[in-house]
Amino acid sequence: MNGLGRSLILLGLIIAAIGVLVSLVPRLPWLGKLPGDIYIKRENFSFYFPLATCILLSALISFIVWLFRR
Repeated sequence: MNGLGRSLILLGLIIAAIGVLVSLVPRLPWLGKLPGDIYIKRENFSFYFPLATCILLSALISFIVWLFRR
């Protein structure tokens, strides 16, 4: 039962962290507009793929997971 309690606490902390991130992201104007993000705009078509932002977030999340596993 002890493992279940720890899992629930960890899940709660993760949800709280996601909530903080969602509230802070609009204050970071550079996030999603990095060099390397693909944005194509035509007359009747627009395409946006945040490639550099995805790579940066992936590296950050991987580093955080690595820290917790140490």
